Parts: sequence; C-alpha cells; structure tokens
Amino acid sequence: MATAAASGTGTQSVRLTLWVLLTVYIFNFIDRQIVNILAEPIARDLDLNDTQIGLMTGLAFALFYTVLGIPIARFADRGTTSRPRLIAVALGLWSAMTALCGVAQNFAQLLLARIGVGVGEAGCTPPAHSLISDMVPPEKRSSALAFYSLGIPVGTLLGMVIGGTLADRLGWREAFVVVGLPGVALALVVWFVLKDPRRSDAATILRNASQPAALPLRQAVAEVMRSRAFVLLLFAGSAASFLAYGKTTWTTIFFQRTHDLTPGQVGLWFGLLAGVGGMLGTWLGGYLADRFGAKNRRHVLSAPAIGMALAVPLAILAYHAPSWPMALALLFVPTVFNSFYYGPTYSAAQGLVPVRARAIAAATLLFFQNLIGLGLGPLFFGMLSDWLQPVYGADSVRYVLYGAAVLGLVPAFFFWRCSLHLDAELDRKG
Repeated sequence: MATAAASGTGTQSVRLTLWVLLTVYIFNFIDRQIVNILAEPIARDLDLNDTQIGLMTGLAFALFYTVLGIPIARFADRGTTSRPRLIAVALGLWSAMTALCGVAQNFAQLLLARIGVGVGEAGCTPPAHSLISDMVPPEKRSSALAFYSLGIPVGTLLGMVIGGTLADRLGWREAFVVVGLPGVALALVVWFVLKDPRRSDAATILRNASQPAALPLRQAVAEVMRSRAFVLLLFAGSAASFLAYGKTTWTTIFFQRTHDLTPGQVGLWFGLLAGVGGMLGTWLGGYLADRFGAKNRRHVLSAPAIGMALAVPLAILAYHAPSWPMALALLFVPTVFNSFYYGPTYSAAQGLVPVRARAIAAATLLFFQNLIGLGLGPLFFGMLSDWLQPVYGADSVRYVLYGAAVLGLVPAFFFWRCSLHLDAELDRKG
C-alpha cells in the first residue's frame, strides 16, 4: 500500500477515517431519503400530484448533485486539496439545507431547498472514494468501499424510521429540522479530526507542488471513458440506481396507499427491512467480491449479476401479496440481492482508472447513477403512476412496481457483460 506507507498512515488512522466517513454517509442518506417517507404527507399538505412528488424526491436533487460532482471531484484530485475539509464543508451545507426544507411554504420553496441539499451532497462521495482508495490496498478495496456504502442502507433505515415517527408525532416540517441540524455539528468533527494522507509530510507536499494540480478535466474524463469495462459499469450502475431509487420512493407510497399504513408504520417496518436487508447485502457483496475476485477478477461483479436476476420473481410476488406483512417478508431477499452491487461497483470503478483520476471516476459513475437513477427513477415512476391511475386508481403504484421488478434483468445483464472485461483491465493502471 504505497500511499499509506509513504504518508505514515497506520491501521488506527484508516479505521478512524472509515468510521467517520461511514457516519458522514449515513447522514448523507438520512437527509437524502427522508423526503421519501415524508412525500405522502407533504403531497397532501401542499396538494402535489405524483409527477411533482417524483420531481421533488428525485430530479430537483439529482440535477445539481450530478452537475456539480464533476468539478468538485476534479478539485478533490488536486494534490493540495484537503479532502476531509472539502467533505466537512459539503456536510455543513447539505445539513443546513435539509433543515430549511421544513420551513418551505409551497412547492417552489421546497424544490429550492432540495436543490440546496443536492449542491451540498455533491461534495461527499467522490472525495471520500478517492481518500479510501488511497488508504487501503487494492485487495481490500471492495470491502472498504462496501463498508463506506453501508451508509446507504443504514441512512435509509434511520431516515425512514426517524422521519416516519416524527411525521406521525410532530409533522413533516419538524422532521426535516430535527434530522438536518445535527449534521452541522458533525461537520466540525470531520474538519478537525480527519487528515488527508497525501498532505501528511513534507515530501508529499513538495512532490505535489512539483506536479500539475490535477489532470485536466478533458484528459481525466478521457482516461476514465477509455476503459470498456468502465463504460459497461456505467450502464449497469445507472440501471441499478434507476430501479433502486424509483422503487424505494414508490414502495413507501405503495404501503401507504395500497395497505393503508401510516408514514410512521411504513418508516418502521419498511425502513427496518430496507436497512437490515441493505446492510446484509452490501456487506456480503463486498465480501464475495474480495474473496472470489482474488481468484478470478471477473467474479468481482458476479454476485451483483446473479443476485439481481434472482430478485425479479421474488419482488413480483411481494408486490402481489394480499397483506403488508407478507409483502414485507417477501421483499427481504430481493433487497439483499439488489444490494450486492454497491461495494463491487465502486471498487471496480476505482481500479479501472489511473490514481490521479479516481475522484473523477467516482464522480462520473455518480453522475450517471444519480442523474438517471435518482433524477429520473422516482420521476418516471411517478409519471407512469399518474398515467395508470385512470385505469387502476390507487393501485396504479402496484403495477408500476411490477414493471420495475422485471427491469431488474437489465442491470444484471450489464454487470455480467462488464465482468468479462475485468481480468484484462482491473488494476492494470496503478
């Protein structure tokens, strides 16, 4: 582990960094996903249709999140940039904007606040991925990035449980304020506690000063897109994200409309299912990628390809179940299978590009995942639900989710195709 060794990074420092970054990512997803469990009461209060719900929960956030991710990643790749302090500033901004969502008086104001959340969160994952990849050896990268990615299911769980409970007891406005403000305090912890290993000694600083600050943007993107495996990974990750964000938003609404649960009940039960299943799947996906990928590199992505294909019939059965407890039980295994891809995807992305383009690689992947997934997934499913309502009424969401389940075969196919190129391309560029 050249970077860690050169900078004096020890095991304790790596562990501290991973735990703090995991906590930051948990806050990231609490603030990102809480709007899903609050969507139905917000819609009733502000008189929104399903298309507006999709716009509020997805595109308004994702557009600015993705557009700003590339220049922020380029800044993070500069040798003189402190990645922990960049993350701290981003955390403080998105947390404050989450709290401001609670004072919005109309759809336009809420949309602007959600845009602010997206602007802040754009500065989190690209520098975090770059930092982690510099501090751990390649053979442990999948597990380390999977550990960081546990913030997705844990944050989703907490966002749903806390958001739903607060919505039932206090109201949706108060829920935004309560979950947003603690992140401002955490930003101070990140600023003063985490250190960037590439800035830890005089030799590193002198070496960085003698080199260009970062690859020119066009050159960095060209390096990233030159990998055929990376391009296929973009298709796979984007399709998986499209379905994940779309299904999360509309499954919470499905349980409220079809099974008459309150936001608090959905937040508790679906939040636990999504959180526990997501954590198990995320950890298992990283473990399987490191274990079997060490024997054959193509197996880094075998578990996501197989898991997403197997999840399709079980998800259809879950959405067809006559009772909500049965639906929840049937959704658990597909949730585990569909979570296999987090660690292996981000690990492969880091291993397919030069070291000085790692943050750009993460930002490029996140650009497509979030613009297509978070931006268009909830919005597309909301528009489709509005289109089906004249025929199916409140049950339109169920039929939307049937289609979403079948589409799980698309990312499964692209993960398989990408895996065929990994042996030739993975970790060949340093």
